Amino acid sequence: MIFLKRGNRDPERSVKHRMTQATSAPVTAQTYCEAAPRHPVHGPYHEFEYGFPVSDDRVLFERLILEINQAGLSWLTILKKRPAFQLAYDGFDIDRVAGYGEADRSRLLADAGIIRNRLKVDAAIENARRIVGLRQRYSSFAGWLDHHHPQSKSDWLVLFRKTFRFVGGEIVGEFLLSTGYLPGAHRPDCPVRQRIESLDPPWLRAVRAGSTVYDEVVLPKS
Repeated sequence: MIFLKRGNRDPERSVKHRMTQATSAPVTAQTYCEAAPRHPVHGPYHEFEYGFPVSDDRVLFERLILEINQAGLSWLTILKKRPAFQLAYDGFDIDRVAGYGEADRSRLLADAGIIRNRLKVDAAIENARRIVGLRQRYSSFAGWLDHHHPQSKSDWLVLFRKTFRFVGGEIVGEFLLSTGYLPGAHRPDCPVRQRIESLDPPWLRAVRAGSTVYDEVVLPKS
């Protein structure tokens, strides 16, 4: 079986990088909403986190760093290493990570519990510093996101590439899907989507306000 990484708007896209496990058995592609609920690791993430609106800067920063570290790897690998990431990066305290020096950088590169990739470690530290800078104008990382919302994924990608390090289309798209800034994290018939819509995520607020950025979105019946 192959699990699609996440997202359900284009289930055939980037299947190779979305798989979390494979066997010699016949391959069956599934959307995340179909496969995750039966999985001990993916299940809780799908049920309680993926696509839910996020306003806490630590959670937003964590999600960004995890997405960056997922590049070229499976999401299952990242979820399994998540506790080690939280410990290694001081609970994703932005100010503390922004203050990391060479000793912390060396510590992270020697930590077998996380992804020991120099570019990804450097990106985490530098992006923390850039978020500190964003706070001076927008009060918070969430404030920066809200200020620029709504816009299309392609426009978000341009903005992220100007603002942060090591952010490509997959990273930016999944970050925004997972935090409620883009629609499509869950299938329309997924029960989790109904719970998310009751929390009024940013993408849904934009649609209700008349935004045409997400033309494919159908408003839930009131």
